[in-house]
Amino acid sequence: MTESHTHATGAFIGIVTVLYRSDDVLPDFFASLAAQAGQSFRQRLYVIDNSPNDSGTKLSERLSAEHGIDAVCIFNNHNGGVAAGNNQGIRQALADGCSHVLLANNDTLFPPGTISGLLSTITLEKATAVTPKIHYHAPTTPKLLWYAGAPFSAWTIRGPHRGMGKPDHGQYDRREDTEYAPTCFMLIESRIFDDIGLMDEQYFCYYDDTDFVFRLRGFGGRLVYDPSQHIDHKVSSSTGGDESPFSLFYMNRNRVYFARKNLCGLQKIFALTYMTLTRLPRTARMNKASAQRVWAGVREGWRLKPQLLPVRP
Repeated sequence: MTESHTHATGAFIGIVTVLYRSDDVLPDFFASLAAQAGQSFRQRLYVIDNSPNDSGTKLSERLSAEHGIDAVCIFNNHNGGVAAGNNQGIRQALADGCSHVLLANNDTLFPPGTISGLLSTITLEKATAVTPKIHYHAPTTPKLLWYAGAPFSAWTIRGPHRGMGKPDHGQYDRREDTEYAPTCFMLIESRIFDDIGLMDEQYFCYYDDTDFVFRLRGFGGRLVYDPSQHIDHKVSSSTGGDESPFSLFYMNRNRVYFARKNLCGLQKIFALTYMTLTRLPRTARMNKASAQRVWAGVREGWRLKPQLLPVRP
């Protein structure tokens, strides 16, 4: 991986956001983007709409015009998954010459200076990617943490968010390298895509970010957690929450797929055994329909053919 880094004042940031029935959250998202104006970098928004109708595309076009945001809006007329949507936006950003890509969920809100702050950190730290502190979007004082850095264990395929659900008293306010971060708001140096490829589209949704960060760090890239920048996240606004049939299927499917694709030897055997054994008591407490979705996901995770080569830009 190259050691050269784009200076902040010459940066061109491609902001990629994937829509799926996202109309309700878009006004806040665009207002946050508009508040970033006047910074020492160029930005272009890439809206990839996977919704069943184009209302989100039309709303994005209207909001970008109202706020003076340089935006490219693409309506796909089908849901190919968040990983494929991110790849579509990343490819366009790279083709347009963006020096950095910001993957951003549209159910996030962020104050003025957030993007420029992350850009300064990625430049000063000579990092490959940087992610902010993330709070639940709720009217609480102090705010509740959703993400404040995370360890990652390949043995259990888990990257538990530090401080999740706890009041933010500044207990995680040290800038440092982190082993895992979700891509709901992650600024990435564009050069890394040449080295490790794009998102693995077989994940569709969930664990595509785990896979990407695992490959990034395996290649020697640095992921930095920057608590001086913070965003609010309307968690799981488009998937129905962690206990929805959709989430139960894909979260279990993709954990199995991740282990089969990325791990080997004893670590792979342990991870898959741990995954299976921990499903047994969990599904025993669920209703029948939910338990069926869990095991359907596990079975599908074994059927998927691992994508061993990175998807190139």
